[in-house]
Amino acid sequence: MTRILIADDEPRIASFIAKGLTAAGFTTSAVEDGIRALDYGSSGEFDLLILDIGMPRMDGFAVLSALRALNCTVPVIVLTARDSLQDTLAALDGGADDYMTKPFRFEELLSRIRLRLRDKPGVQGVPDPTSGDVTLDVDLRSAKVLGRTVPLSAREFAMARAFVENEGRLLSREQLLSRVWGYDFDGSSNVVDVYVGYLRNKLGPERFLAVRGAGYRFVAAPAALSQSSAGSHPAR
Repeated sequence: MTRILIADDEPRIASFIAKGLTAAGFTTSAVEDGIRALDYGSSGEFDLLILDIGMPRMDGFAVLSALRALNCTVPVIVLTARDSLQDTLAALDGGADDYMTKPFRFEELLSRIRLRLRDKPGVQGVPDPTSGDVTLDVDLRSAKVLGRTVPLSAREFAMARAFVENEGRLLSREQLLSRVWGYDFDGSSNVVDVYVGYLRNKLGPERFLAVRGAGYRFVAAPAALSQSSAGSHPAR
């Protein structure tokens, strides 16, 4: 099992990342200060580190410098609110493998994590998400349905992945907004319904069931529709 360490002193953000990574099949641990980030990150027990810069006791730059001084090669993705070119270059020159700024979209973070893990020797690659007769190609950002390849936009792909990785489970609009648009979102937006409409047009309307007032459920194979729970209807 691939293990990811999250070093961030904002519990809401750390929890958001951990929940998303757990749903994607990873094992996570979280720390809230730089000293623990260095201790855990240099232990050899983790395959990747998500590192904030502004942390108590030791900032992210110092953690990164200490890790590399110890010849620790764990991939590091810096995730911070600092968006200046100076900070970005300092992190990358200091040994970070990638740099992202907050606010962020979880799907972009997930894609960058997968990319860094593919580059890391000894870490088994995460297979393309598959459910029934639907397979998503992470590299090409497309879907294959019954042998037919369907190109998807970045957000269409992000939403399709959320559904495929949670096949048969009810996903609320808030969960989909959080997964695709980031941790800071407007819960009153109807953008989820719009994008479900896009996916119904591309992957088949019978695959997406709307549960009134609750959200959506994805059914991989149309034949499974007869087994769906009562109260579910095709999205309109």
